[in-house]
Amino acid sequence: MKPIRLSGHARDQIGRRGVHEDEVTFAIRHGSWQPSEQGRLECKYDFSFANVWNGKYYQTKQVRPIFVEETNEIVVVTVYSYYF
Repeated sequence: MKPIRLSGHARDQIGRRGVHEDEVTFAIRHGSWQPSEQGRLECKYDFSFANVWNGKYYQTKQVRPIFVEETNEIVVVTVYSYYF
């Protein structure tokens, strides 16, 4: 299994979007990979959240990393999160 590395941009985004690095790793390891823009890959994974984000209660947090699979590692370019 290849190691997963977050780019500087992705690391900044996880903090702003309420995502933990272990959630990104889990999503990549367990989510279904799909082609994304610019030759990149993406996946989505729904986590049970049952908490407040930005003053509103949400039951689910979806984590959507955008990444590139290289020869020796997976590099996460950015991470999106959706709450519902």
